[in-house]
Amino acid sequence: MADTNNYDIIIVGGGIVGLASAYKINLKYPDKKILVLEKEKEVAAHQTGHNSGVIHSGIYYKPGSYKAKNCVDGRRELVSFAKEHNIKHDICGKIIVATKESELAHMNKVFNNGLANGVEGIEMIDEKKIKEIEPYCTGISGIWVPCTGIIDYADVARKYVELIHAKFPGSKVLTEHEATAFEKHSDYTDVVTQKGTFRGTYIITCAGLQSDRVARKDGAKSNTTIVGFRGDYYDLSEKGLHKVKNLIYPVPNPKFPFLGVHFTRMIQGGTECGPNAVFVFKREGYGKTDFSLRDTAEAFSFGGTWKFFAKHWRFGLDEYRRAFSKKLFLQRLRALIPSLEMDDLVPGRAGVRAMLLAAEGEMIDDFKIEHSGNALHILNAPSPAATASLAIGNEVQRMASEHFSLS
Repeated sequence: MADTNNYDIIIVGGGIVGLASAYKINLKYPDKKILVLEKEKEVAAHQTGHNSGVIHSGIYYKPGSYKAKNCVDGRRELVSFAKEHNIKHDICGKIIVATKESELAHMNKVFNNGLANGVEGIEMIDEKKIKEIEPYCTGISGIWVPCTGIIDYADVARKYVELIHAKFPGSKVLTEHEATAFEKHSDYTDVVTQKGTFRGTYIITCAGLQSDRVARKDGAKSNTTIVGFRGDYYDLSEKGLHKVKNLIYPVPNPKFPFLGVHFTRMIQGGTECGPNAVFVFKREGYGKTDFSLRDTAEAFSFGGTWKFFAKHWRFGLDEYRRAFSKKLFLQRLRALIPSLEMDDLVPGRAGVRAMLLAAEGEMIDDFKIEHSGNALHILNAPSPAATASLAIGNEVQRMASEHFSLS
């Protein structure tokens, strides 16, 4: 094989986490040749480019978890990175709002998590303060989170690519190169794509919505599988735009790993409302009726999927109803902004979130990275992975240093 196709590390997946990992490893080891393979025409084509663009504070996550530490550390590093490289962003703050008494206990838990995680500047606020921050929002109590912000994560991902190419001449990012097979040898792996074969001494898989499949192709053994949840958004119309200044979130339901429908001002303009969370019949399906026989059959042949449905069927049914009913979606949004009307909303985009499901039907809530042979597999990197990408990159770099004996 030509030397030009030989690399020290091949990373499969050109989303924000895969790119941040390549960047961080190269910063530590500038002479290492790293290749990132991305199957789409552009990097950041799926979860990275379809999320709400929030720079998360780290307030929600269980103290001591990967999510908590990496979100707080990653947020601070991301903001510094954005400033250094002139990436458009705004640390505008957000409010988390309780609209009924039954939400107060969990709101207090979220606040205490924030304190334990070292989230700076958070404070409990009353109904009057809510109105000062967001005049159209109604709640009985809330949390002000001043360090939350907004950014375009596709811009961040493209900057990682630019820096990799500029700083590390031996490394590169190739798009339209889908890894179709891994041919394992004693001291290297050949990664086969439709445009050529590339040899890597070490492999890192970070394939988001396809992470379980790609890891299995490389020989990883796991009793978990990825299920996708589509999130539909509405945008505020010109008529409704004045009703939200920045970011408004509900108190999340502790039974589910989603933050609930919320209002997010976007860095490129406009304000999104959503998302809901509905099971998808196609992992990369952004339309409400998108269907893949392979994806559906794989999800339904996994016992954990049925156990998950059995536990959460009421929640799932409600989310599906809202997905096809603007009126029901509006009702949910009115809990926070009662004056919203039908013509304040226009249909927006959708995203699909990858969640790792265990055989018992439980969602794996934390980040999950596993080592196997000459490979690392990033199996689970849901929200707030974009916020935490640089911190996760540091973690991957540490693991690569340890398991790959890099020097």
